[in-house]
Amino acid sequence: MSNSTLTSIRVEKVAKSRLSSVDFENLKFGQILSDHMLVADYTDGQWGEASIVPYGDFTISPALSALHYGQSIFEGIKAFRYEDGRINIFRPDQNHGRFNRSASRMCMPEVPASIFLEGMKQLIALDRDWVPSKEGYSLYIRPFMFATEAALGVHPSNSYRFAIITGPVGVYYSKPLRLKVENHYSRAAEGGVGFAKSAGNYALSLYPTQLAQEEGFDQLMWTDARDHQYIEEAGTANLIFRIGDTLITPHSETILHGITRKTIVEVAQHWGLKVEQRKVKVSELLEGIKNGTVTEAFAAGTAVTLSHISEVGYEGEIFTLPDPAGREFSHKVLTFLNDLRYGKVKDEFGWNHLV
Repeated sequence: MSNSTLTSIRVEKVAKSRLSSVDFENLKFGQILSDHMLVADYTDGQWGEASIVPYGDFTISPALSALHYGQSIFEGIKAFRYEDGRINIFRPDQNHGRFNRSASRMCMPEVPASIFLEGMKQLIALDRDWVPSKEGYSLYIRPFMFATEAALGVHPSNSYRFAIITGPVGVYYSKPLRLKVENHYSRAAEGGVGFAKSAGNYALSLYPTQLAQEEGFDQLMWTDARDHQYIEEAGTANLIFRIGDTLITPHSETILHGITRKTIVEVAQHWGLKVEQRKVKVSELLEGIKNGTVTEAFAAGTAVTLSHISEVGYEGEIFTLPDPAGREFSHKVLTFLNDLRYGKVKDEFGWNHLV
């Protein structure tokens, strides 16, 4: 698989921007897309020229390999506007690494940094006016890749398309979450693709999540496929708990290793907090909520950033967590992350990538 670098990216600008029609005070997550997108195709063992073109539909074959055999992966990244107008993409190098790990597991070609990172920077530079200026808002960046061979037959595709689309977004969850512990359906199994950001992982989560929402929950708390004894993740984010004086997050190869979770863990360790990444039993969490040792619980992910968990449902019983207003660590780390991403504090970690 070629990792050849690009010397330039062709740019074709829109004839007329759609920016003036956007109500930046009422953004629905994922509903508004920016003027341009980046596209690059892989065929004959190498990447072709990447192009930035007006956002628009793809023309595809009914025999498109991705439609039949599911080779499709994606990432989620955010860009933020500083008070002085500069644009910051937060830790895109981490997403690039995870994207290529997903690609390898799905038998797809890795995307070189010259396309993924440099292409992203040029795309955001072109559409910089789409990055909201309101605090709490950002530009959501969606890199994705899918198989494009137009032939039937179960084998890895011989061609692929990589693209990046973006759009301004506001808050994903507007209130603390009610999660239901899932003890029947499974999201991922040992030896599978749970650690990859594969489109199929999300497809199989839709029906169980719909059932939970019909019961009044916001999301599921997925558990291991074999025994349903160990907590894995929520459908849209990783999970983090504060139990006693320790920050604990579930860890296994069946969950997605989130960049936001990684960031929070690294910040907590930098602050001197005790952190454990390990298997967490459902019983440990529920007993901790009952006896008061679980003082904080939240979901962490690019889309949600940090969302408090208010209640956990398990086999018909509701376990209520302490009032989010009094949670010390989660408020402190969320404030710090926002200040860091919006350029209000010094970036001593080197995580901000200015456009």
